[in-house]
Amino acid sequence: MMKHVTQLILLAFFFVLPCVVDAEENDAEVFLETHRSEFQKIPIWIMGFADGETRQQDGAGIGEQVNAILKADLRRTQVFEVLERSTDMLPLSKAGCREKIPIEKARESAAPVVTWGKIGRQDGKLLIEACAHDGGETDVIAVGKRYAGAPITIRLLRSMVHRWADELVAHYTGDPGIAQTRIIYVSEDKAGRRDLFMMDYDGFGPKRVTSDPKLSLMPNWSPDRRSVVYTTYRQNNQEIVWFELGKKKKRILVSPETLNITPTVSPNGRLLAYASAKDSATQGNSDIFIMNLSTEITKQLTDHRSAELSPTWSPDGRELAFTSDRSGRPQIYIMKADGSHVRRLTWKGRHNAAPAWSPRGDWIAYVCRIPGYGLKLCRISPDGKRRVRITSGPPSEIDDSPSWAPNGRHLVFSSTRGKQSGRRNHIYMIHFDGAGLEQLTKGGIHHSSPAWSPGPE
Repeated sequence: MMKHVTQLILLAFFFVLPCVVDAEENDAEVFLETHRSEFQKIPIWIMGFADGETRQQDGAGIGEQVNAILKADLRRTQVFEVLERSTDMLPLSKAGCREKIPIEKARESAAPVVTWGKIGRQDGKLLIEACAHDGGETDVIAVGKRYAGAPITIRLLRSMVHRWADELVAHYTGDPGIAQTRIIYVSEDKAGRRDLFMMDYDGFGPKRVTSDPKLSLMPNWSPDRRSVVYTTYRQNNQEIVWFELGKKKKRILVSPETLNITPTVSPNGRLLAYASAKDSATQGNSDIFIMNLSTEITKQLTDHRSAELSPTWSPDGRELAFTSDRSGRPQIYIMKADGSHVRRLTWKGRHNAAPAWSPRGDWIAYVCRIPGYGLKLCRISPDGKRRVRITSGPPSEIDDSPSWAPNGRHLVFSSTRGKQSGRRNHIYMIHFDGAGLEQLTKGGIHHSSPAWSPGPE
């Protein structure tokens, strides 16, 4: 019984942080400052998407929906600056993206990039033809795509527009966009049960993923984004589950013998890192383990009289960052993937936890306690030489559980911020430089532990 109580206290210490941290912090944090990206954005004009059947040219109906979705997608990219100009909604002929009138309009606009298109229906399918003209071109369209699918739904429409937004990002940057990615997170109902939900990257279409008897917590994606790993409860202990989303098939990876939390899959999909008190002789304190997902053979990486949690893989899979209170307070450490060469990363501040390694490898985001701000998000370079505060706000607003977008330019996190939150968590998106804050979840009781999916296949 005492062991179980100790495990629950440990879990509460790291995942209900506001209840146990000091009310005031005495350490000065002179290194923290916000940072703004100096990346030059590309001006783009959305000329308009016309409904090919009704020949709408007044911005109404489905064409207006496409314009709104695309505008929001492009603004979030941090690649484009969407020009505030009126839309023309020029219908296209059979010439498609080679139609002269839209091209002439694009040239006359003097906008560096112009995009437009046509929406139609054929044989029960939704069709979208999307075009883009580069101001630097004379007779050649920059890029053009045609999408078709069924059944005709708002989700299908949004998916096609997201694909076009990602095409534009890829064309001008060489990197994939994030508009087709998903976010999985924990949502609590009125009865106190917590299950995993999934939504589009912009918060659209939240959908329940799990229906476990008690709690589903701490989700993380497989690299192919076909599966998720998470912690759930059985007989008052935690087990780690592998869940195939398409087949809705579960596989228990770590049996419910003790505390098993914060699972994360390696970039190559072969290993699972997690925290467990399975072999601990230190009164329930957890250590970091890895499991070979093919053989299910486990290896203990840390063995310390401290609580060690929240492993996160470097993009090349050679290192792991994790949280440990071996110094007396939660701090971020880095070690080789075999458990060797452990080094402390964070030194300033008395509470640094929940690390998340950027897909680009240049930053590790984490929860930091800052005098005058409370628990907020920071990022630090893996060599510890650069540290930047990402979020701000009063101490009453608690930010937690950062997770990177696959492009390394955005983060998603949970927070009690917002006048209407009532200290209940919602999921937010933010640019890595602290700009572009956007609330993704609406309503509900409590939303937490978001995990951003890898990019689309």
